[in-house]
Amino acid sequence: MATLVHTYQPYGTAKRVFESRDAEIVTDGPAGTGKSRVCLEKLHMIALLNPGCRLLMVRKTLVSLTQTGVVTYKEHVATEAISAGIVKWFGGSAQEPAAFKYNNGSIIVLGGMDKSQKIMSSEYDAVYVQEATELTENDWEKITTRLRNGKLSFQQLMADCNPDMPTHWLNERIRKGQTTNVKSKHEDNPRLFNQETMELTEAGKAYMQKLDNLTGVRYQRLRLGNWVAAEGLVYETYDPEFHIINKFAKPPMEWSLYLSVDFGFTNPFVCQFWLEDNDGRLYLWKEIYQTKTLVEDHAKVILANLDRKPAAIICDHDAEDRATLERHLKMKTIGAKKTVSDGLQAVASRLTILNDGKSRLYICRDAVINTDKELSEDKKPTSTLEEIVGYVWNEDKDAPVKKDDHGMDATRYMVAYKDLGRRLAWTKY
Repeated sequence: MATLVHTYQPYGTAKRVFESRDAEIVTDGPAGTGKSRVCLEKLHMIALLNPGCRLLMVRKTLVSLTQTGVVTYKEHVATEAISAGIVKWFGGSAQEPAAFKYNNGSIIVLGGMDKSQKIMSSEYDAVYVQEATELTENDWEKITTRLRNGKLSFQQLMADCNPDMPTHWLNERIRKGQTTNVKSKHEDNPRLFNQETMELTEAGKAYMQKLDNLTGVRYQRLRLGNWVAAEGLVYETYDPEFHIINKFAKPPMEWSLYLSVDFGFTNPFVCQFWLEDNDGRLYLWKEIYQTKTLVEDHAKVILANLDRKPAAIICDHDAEDRATLERHLKMKTIGAKKTVSDGLQAVASRLTILNDGKSRLYICRDAVINTDKELSEDKKPTSTLEEIVGYVWNEDKDAPVKKDDHGMDATRYMVAYKDLGRRLAWTKY
């Protein structure tokens, strides 16, 4: 019988995560340190060495997990075991969630906390949470109650994340000593640093240069690994725990749909699909956020994602691009009201939580239709959601910094159209 070989060697802080048996452990730090890889390797090892154990791989949404953690697991962690038939994919059913099933009886269940009924009805020996900062503390504590399957000599909730706001509940949990924290380092990733000489590899030089090119809060979090808030945030009332909601699968057909477009090619082309409910609240439901793609190709994606005719299509003023978009959509567009100051105030007003406990603007998770891989690899924002946390005032505080603001511009166009007088929004080209 042929011997199945899989090679993985954790170094430094990754080794600490791999060997830990603490009840709760979070590894946080800069981008590209191998945080997800070590957690997945550990989960895979536990499944191989402990027949019949029950494990869980989870993120805030199953959609985001399948695009990230599952890809790493299949392409780098369990590749050989899957090829040899030791691990088989189960796509899920009405009774059971999707899972990777091992021939020794072990199982790694996949799930999202946005639809947690199936995964929270079972018990587990160990759980891995990817990007734990996306969860609420209630999500986290619900998971801890499921760690009682009894097939291992220990139970563990392990997680990874990039740093977030210093006041984030997970950072507070770490500070109180409720959760063990391991700070990951670039130097512990053998893809970036030669572990004998501690010199950057060629891949490491290229990757670290991308991180060094970041600015502001993204540099602090993704390059340095600091839990920081952006200084001079434009939308101070924005609260991710409040304003980010689960995506509508089938929004009511009586709700109006609007498209808001900011043209770009080298910079991202942004098309936001906004739903307006019966009380006038706006929801960023879907989004195209893509570079290096022709307008006519964007039009095809837009048409494929429409479930109703837009009440209006509000556009940046580029005459040629507007004409091209109209031709391929076979719909008329409206020029955006682009005055900045009153537009910013209007968006800020919609983000304010009113006496009824609600705001008038929300953003759906996983709104982006197709993630731009090049932007993702360059650690640049890949969505409006990723822009807003770094959207800051310039030094004179008379306007926002003009960088990574394409989704912010499209959001301003949408709100200006609704709140600042529709007559002013019409322009000719």
